[in-house]
Amino acid sequence: MKITEIREKTSEQLTELLKEQKAELFNLRFQHAIHQLENPQKIVEARKTIARIMTVIRENELKADNSAQ
Repeated sequence: MKITEIREKTSEQLTELLKEQKAELFNLRFQHAIHQLENPQKIVEARKTIARIMTVIRENELKADNSAQ
């Protein structure tokens, strides 16, 4: 998922998307552990997507704090 797509989402959507991506990462790691994952690069992509989502969430928090001051 690209950062532009992530930035367009609301806080609630980002929170839900983060939960989904963490569940997906868990499933990928489980598949990798039992040697059923064909493309290990999917784990890397899932981690990057989670990091992007968390970055946007933090940016939104900082914007909210700055506008409140």
